[in-house]
Formats: sequence, structure tokens, C-alpha cells
Amino acid sequence: MRGSHVIGEAATRAGCRFYAGYPITPQNEVPEYMSGRFAALEDATFIQAESELAAINMVMGASMAGVRAMTSSSSPGISLKQEGISYIAGMELPAVIVNIMRGGPGLGNIAPSQQDYFQATRGGGHGGYRTIVLAPCSGQELVTLTIQAFDLADLYRTPVVLLGDGLMGQMMEPVTFPDPIDPATLPPKDWILDGAKGRESRLIASLHLDPLKMEQHNWKLARKYEAICEREVDYESYLLEDAVIAIVAFGTAARIAKGAVNRVRQQGFKAGLFRPVTLWPFPKKELRALTGKIKHVLVFEMNFGQMVEDVQISVGERATVHFHGRPGGIVSTPHEIAGVITKLIYKYDLDKP
Repeated sequence: MRGSHVIGEAATRAGCRFYAGYPITPQNEVPEYMSGRFAALEDATFIQAESELAAINMVMGASMAGVRAMTSSSSPGISLKQEGISYIAGMELPAVIVNIMRGGPGLGNIAPSQQDYFQATRGGGHGGYRTIVLAPCSGQELVTLTIQAFDLADLYRTPVVLLGDGLMGQMMEPVTFPDPIDPATLPPKDWILDGAKGRESRLIASLHLDPLKMEQHNWKLARKYEAICEREVDYESYLLEDAVIAIVAFGTAARIAKGAVNRVRQQGFKAGLFRPVTLWPFPKKELRALTGKIKHVLVFEMNFGQMVEDVQISVGERATVHFHGRPGGIVSTPHEIAGVITKLIYKYDLDKP
């Protein structure tokens, strides 16, 4: 099944019943699939909005009403949604935002890229908020992480970003889906706006003109983000038990890096892969723990260096951090990355066979 269609089907099975979006490549297959899928459901709403700004505000409204809501776009479209995402974070509303990344700043291109790491992991908009960021690397992980995105959004009342790229959205792989969730069986939300008849009215807002109340609200958000960092870190460790060099990569780049690790292993070199699944919260402690025995780390990204900063923060002076990247949509091969690994191994005399 095509990756973008996997996202749409997984979202539907996760109980998503509201989608609003605006066309932009290379993610148009997500709303295409959602429009057809929702047409068969009596309790679902699909809207092709007049703009990205309208779409994210529609998601905001649907979330206030208690519906599992989602939007999707690609790089510049996500930028247009940032004001709304900041409001959603400030109002503590759950929402899922899918970003199938483009190849650079401005309009970029539609080739596979990881140029939006900074935007996704630093909140992206104003106000110092954070979003949970999930980075799938396979069709099956698109299933599990899309469903998890809705669960995390509801659990923490926060926006969750599913971060992919053009290759992830277009490739086809076999996938298995869990049984659909009946939205009526989801835990009740005692904060939604569903009419105040018979109860006191509720207010959902991000405007706090009293500085003390604004400070208290910001500290509340900070405590929530701290809890997320303690509980929701996810990563994959591959052949790192005896490795002398660790490759750190996420998403599509991690698939390429895993192939490179397998190649150099066949040559007798001891390399391994560390793959962050949650880009925020980033698995800092887990990566730092590797540097007790691994003193060289190679970061591979499909950009000119963004996640490398989080890696450097994580390992500090405990290991030497190297970088290899291809910005603009050029997709590296496992052979290319294997060559970079072996050059570092020989240069630093790490593991001659």
C-alpha cells in the first residue's frame, strides 16, 4: 500500500473523524485517500479548505468539539499552519499534523528531503511551545505511529507531528492494520465545548492578559513537556553491542543507513545504527549512554545538518561527531554511506579487519 494511503487508513482506524487540508505535493495522496474513505462513513467530515490557514483553524475547532482531527501538508504549507499550531498548543488541544517534507526553503522541490527537522522539533511557531514529533521509517511504522500520534495527542492534549518525506509517502510496502477503533469507545473528554445546557460554561483560550496567569499557564505547559520527555522517548538500536562507530539517522535516511551498516559488517567492520523514532523528545540519555564505549558518531541526514545539533548536545565531549548529508532531494545509496563509514574507520584506525 502507498505510504500516504497508509497514513489515511491508519488515521481512520484510529478514530479520526475530521480532516481538513489544502492541496500541495508531495502529500496530495493523503487528502485524496481521506476524501474517499470518509465518504463511506456517516460520522466523518472531510473538507478541502480554501487555504492552509483555514484548514488548521478548522482542525482547531473540531478538536475543541472533541473529535479526533487531522491535517496534512508539505513544508511551505506547514509553515502557513504554524500560527494555528501555536494556538492549538496554547489551548492544549489534541491534533495530528502530517508533514511530507519538501527539498529546501521557499518552494523547494518535491524530492525526498529532511529539511524541516528544525521546524518540527523546535515547535515551529511563536511562543516557545513544543510538539511531539514521530519519524516513521517504513510502511508498517506509518501504521503504528499514525495511530500512536492520535493516542499521544489525546493523552497530553497537544499537537503531534508525523514527519515523513516524498519517498516515504510514495513507496509501496505490505502493511497490516489493527481493527478499527469505534470513536464512541474512546475515553470521554471533560474539557470539550459541546453545549453548556445543564452545566457551567467552559472556556478554551490561549489569551491570558494577566502576566501572573500567563506565567502559570506557561509553567503548566513546561511541566507537561517535561513529563513527555520522561515517558515518551522512543528509538531503535541496531547492532550497537560491539560497534566502534554509531550511525545516527531517522526516517528514510535510517533505512539507507541500515543498509550501509549491513554492508560494512559484511566487510568485517563493527558499525551500528541508532535511530530516533521520537525526534522530540529526542533520546538524549540513550544516545549519551552509548558514548561510554563508542567514541565516534556519524550523523546522516537528507539535509545539510539539523539533527546533528541534537546529537552534539546529547554526546557533548564524550564522542567525536561527524556529519554526512545530501540536501535538496538527492537520495544517497547504502553504498555511498558505507564508503563514508569505512573512510572514518580507516582514518581513526577504529576497527581494521
